[in-house]
Amino acid sequence: MSAPVPPTRPELEALAKRIPSLVRFGGSSWNYPGWRGLVYSRNYEGRGASTRMLEEYASFPLFRTVGVDSSFYAPPTEEVLVGYAERLPRGFPCVSKVWNQLTVQTFTKAQDPSRAGKHNPDFLNPDVFLEAVFQPHQRFFADNTGPFVFEFSTVARRSGLSPERFADQLDRFFAELPREGQYAVEIRNDDFLTPMYFAVLREHGVAHVFSSWTRMPPIGRQLDLPGALTAPFIVARALLRPGRTYDEAVDAFAPYDRIREPNPRLRADLVRLIDTAVSTRIPAYLLVNNRAEGSSPLTIAEIARMLPEPAE
Repeated sequence: MSAPVPPTRPELEALAKRIPSLVRFGGSSWNYPGWRGLVYSRNYEGRGASTRMLEEYASFPLFRTVGVDSSFYAPPTEEVLVGYAERLPRGFPCVSKVWNQLTVQTFTKAQDPSRAGKHNPDFLNPDVFLEAVFQPHQRFFADNTGPFVFEFSTVARRSGLSPERFADQLDRFFAELPREGQYAVEIRNDDFLTPMYFAVLREHGVAHVFSSWTRMPPIGRQLDLPGALTAPFIVARALLRPGRTYDEAVDAFAPYDRIREPNPRLRADLVRLIDTAVSTRIPAYLLVNNRAEGSSPLTIAEIARMLPEPAE
């Protein structure tokens, strides 16, 4: 099958004008060679290639934010943060995952075979977050720091972390963090979507991440839950169609140069989030993964087509 013809630059710029200024779309990451001819005009190779890509990424008309996914596995070093800042325009915010050393409660074999089954002493440790994550971003990346996303992998019932205990630990953790930071929580247990959870987030101005993921309700159903808007900003991550695993999506959609499987429900849910941002007058950071439909930038383009054209 031949590669599809990508939208032209004028088409992309016209679509970008449909997206309200409060709304920032972006990819959940950016290092995808399959985007050449759509987002990127050349190949990026050698040391620092991923960092160099950011400059061209930020010039793509539909992108106004970007997800930093690698920070989930280790906090970025000073060199990495400075490199990102040199490539991004000032005021171009990144939505950064927080180091999973803070969000893993009990280690699994996949996470750390040597500590499998053991409790993580750094789980929701505010001192570790401040020293390893928050303070380096303040020093070296302040002009580009957007929301920090605390992603919690699925918690097994045998762990003893009940929805009530989880909400209580979030309450104590966020009470210790600087108020000037923007924080968001992404959970992968639908039974954690309790009134207490939303109340704790609202108390601290922390956003619930509206995520489309394997074992979570669709974004629209999450938005319908009472009190789901918990912060003066919105964060969403359109990752996977509910019911599909990550590996299945990689096999089906790589190299991410075209839409393989349109998802009208997901698109409609993201339009609802846009309407919510506009009606409540709060900013929204909407990250779209390639594994949602096959190509993040093309999914965003299709969502933009659903929005009204700007008034003359």
